[in-house]
Amino acid sequence: MSLLREAERCLANQHANALNAFITPLPRAGQWIDRVREADQRREQGNPKSAVDGRLISIKDNICTRDLPTTCASGILDKFTSPYNATVVDQLEAAGAVVAGKTNLDEFGMGSHSVHSRFGAVKNSRRDRDGEDLSAGGSSGGSAAAVAADQCYAALGTDTGGSVRLPAAYTGTVGFKPSYGLLSRWGVVAYANSLDTVGILGRNTSSVRDVFSILNKHDARDPTSITSSSRSRILSHLQTPRLASRLTSSPLRIGVPLEYNISELTPPIRRAWLLSLAHLQDQGHTIHPVSLPATKHALSAYYVLAPAEASSNLAKYDGVRYGTRAEGPDSTRQQDGYLYANTRGAGFGAEVQRRILLGTFSLSADAMDNYFIQAQRVRRLVQQDFDTVFAAAHPFAAAEASETEHSSAADVDIIVCPTAPSAPPRLSDVSAGSSPLDAYVNDVFTVPASLAGLPAISVPVTVAESEQNTEADEVAGIQVIGQYGDDELVMKVGELLEGRRLDG
Repeated sequence: MSLLREAERCLANQHANALNAFITPLPRAGQWIDRVREADQRREQGNPKSAVDGRLISIKDNICTRDLPTTCASGILDKFTSPYNATVVDQLEAAGAVVAGKTNLDEFGMGSHSVHSRFGAVKNSRRDRDGEDLSAGGSSGGSAAAVAADQCYAALGTDTGGSVRLPAAYTGTVGFKPSYGLLSRWGVVAYANSLDTVGILGRNTSSVRDVFSILNKHDARDPTSITSSSRSRILSHLQTPRLASRLTSSPLRIGVPLEYNISELTPPIRRAWLLSLAHLQDQGHTIHPVSLPATKHALSAYYVLAPAEASSNLAKYDGVRYGTRAEGPDSTRQQDGYLYANTRGAGFGAEVQRRILLGTFSLSADAMDNYFIQAQRVRRLVQQDFDTVFAAAHPFAAAEASETEHSSAADVDIIVCPTAPSAPPRLSDVSAGSSPLDAYVNDVFTVPASLAGLPAISVPVTVAESEQNTEADEVAGIQVIGQYGDDELVMKVGELLEGRRLDG
């Protein structure tokens, strides 16, 4: 199929599908057609710019684009168009990719079901057995739904505590969160700076790898971007010597975290996890139980740290420096009212307001020691737990520290666990005013890797109910987590599981 025909098919799906995956879809006509035709010619001549030359790639609407609005699905950025592209957008366009539009999300990336959007909820392309609409996950639900419905070749999202991996698990796509600092965050609207990571969604690991290879470069404009010398150190320490032997001549040691076998884990997801481990064992790899004791505190720590950073980052949206100003007087009490009260009250949705208030409280003088500082300590314990069980030392750890931390007998290469504790809930149940805590618990398996800055991928596996009835099959997201910098190994293990129909 030609690239132009592929692009036209994706565009037809965008405009015909009622998933609400896009806030700003690609127009039916425009310069993008000429760009795709030129890419077709380059491919015919055997000299494409890259593997994504001429492909449509959707961009989550909290990543800045010069030619399309960037709203973050919020009323406070209703009329904002960035004067520049984010680095990741420039990198994709330089590689010949075409921006396929801006995808829907939870406002400012705060949510687990993509229902907290000024533009309405995103619908999953999958439905339950009664035909009810399902949650697409969040906050990158629009990007995941667009990929699942074949509305683009791949999509960019952002992952703060699981916002790429959870939608991937719910929609049956592949969602990859790279090691923190590998992909540039310059031009990405900040939610929580120490956690935010640009992630990639695709129909398979191959398309994810195509995009990752283009974006995996140092960006001098991003202070959190890993330098070129540090990247070389990671390659020499982890990937180059280890990948040559692993998956070929020697089996992998697969870690199974005992603390992830929680009571909220539903039977279909538990079965998918067990069958995935059995499949890896059949490939010659060995299974080893590991303990990550700080995991039980990780979710609580995350929902202190992320809102604290968010309250600071979102302070600039006041209708004066940034944001759309509310009409009329900005306070009902002219003498002692706050200048920005009406603007921020009208511009921010309920979930964003909740997290701003929570973060402001945890940063207050009275609560700082009991909440924010304690959460930072838990974060360090989570990082230490992972360093203890992985065979490879953290590439940036001091030599003496790595020797002390690697006294464990586990020494696994990779960790395999569920991405979400349950199948996607009905959209009607999520939108009916359920408790925020019900949504927060969906991040229980994804948050630990985010706190530690580790690479993680969610791949879909199918659990067969019977050989005759494939309609009864269950699709679940299985997550693979690796040591910092072991991104390539994580993707390779994901490929071993991706799209498998497992029965047992």
